Amino acid sequence: MDRTDQGHTPGHGPRGSGAVSMSDVAAAAGVSQQTVSRVANGMPNVSEKTRERVLAAMQELGFRPNYAGRSLRGGRYRAIGLCVYDITKIGNLTMLDGILAAARKRGRAITMIEMREDEAFSLAEASHRMAALPVDGMIIGMSRMAPDFETFMPQPGMSTVIVTMYAHPRCTTVDSDHYGCSHLVMEHLFEHGHEQIRFVGGPDFSIDSQFREAGWRDALASRGIEPVEPLRGDWTANSGYEAGVKLARDRAATAIYVANDQMALGVIAALREAGRRVPEDVSVVGIDDSLVDTIPNVELTTVRFDLRERGQAVFEHAMHEPERQPYTVRIPGTLIRRRTVADRA
Repeated sequence: MDRTDQGHTPGHGPRGSGAVSMSDVAAAAGVSQQTVSRVANGMPNVSEKTRERVLAAMQELGFRPNYAGRSLRGGRYRAIGLCVYDITKIGNLTMLDGILAAARKRGRAITMIEMREDEAFSLAEASHRMAALPVDGMIIGMSRMAPDFETFMPQPGMSTVIVTMYAHPRCTTVDSDHYGCSHLVMEHLFEHGHEQIRFVGGPDFSIDSQFREAGWRDALASRGIEPVEPLRGDWTANSGYEAGVKLARDRAATAIYVANDQMALGVIAALREAGRRVPEDVSVVGIDDSLVDTIPNVELTTVRFDLRERGQAVFEHAMHEPERQPYTVRIPGTLIRRRTVADRA
């Protein structure tokens, strides 16, 4: 019969072949299991001398308190789970910075899992994986539409926040306003006399790009302007360059709205290589303002999102008890006027 069968609460002992229990620590320190439990949980009603003796025994034996046991005693792990696709993306990294800042302020930890691009994604799968970890709530980044979005049921008693533009009937959703940013861009271009405004979107599956494109189409429709079918890239400057090569031949276009700044750089390079002046012949606007820390004297007009604010917002909602009435939080962007927009020639 092993120790768990004898009613002991196991820890994890890297120095031995099996788990180290509280009874092992108690025997080594010459105290009761209850005293070991008090020390493990940081309770004050233990003398300093005894606490030091117990901690020394824990160190010697390689004892680590069991997460599940601590949760049963205290009811909380003081940690939030985060599930994202590709943490290397600029948006995810900056949002993570905001989440971590909020967690530090609240004395909480973040437990993260990353979904690979080639993994089949569902909210249920992400939720089940997070629920198996020691977390009190969870944040799920949804950069592409999950097939079970409408039917998804969050884990009982666990606050779940989805990072997406789509509203959900049972979960709070938080995101930057990827539709509203298009209103900022299009109004700016209309003010400069542009009507033939082309759009370069991201990948078909990208929810952000879908909403930015919808905003572009609706802005044109509001003025009775027929849109020209947009081109698409993969968010990289090279894919923007390929789109720019095609757009350089479109002599009717006076402005180009590009769904992110990296692709906008590629579009501008291709236009100038083809002899089209920016902004004198063609105005260009991007989205995200991600170049300011990597390129000196940035000239691109763009929309800036406060992704740290978004990270803090998703964390705060994940910290709450499950909300009876889910919130739909959309954080507006700010138009950054620089030097790639001019009056229509």
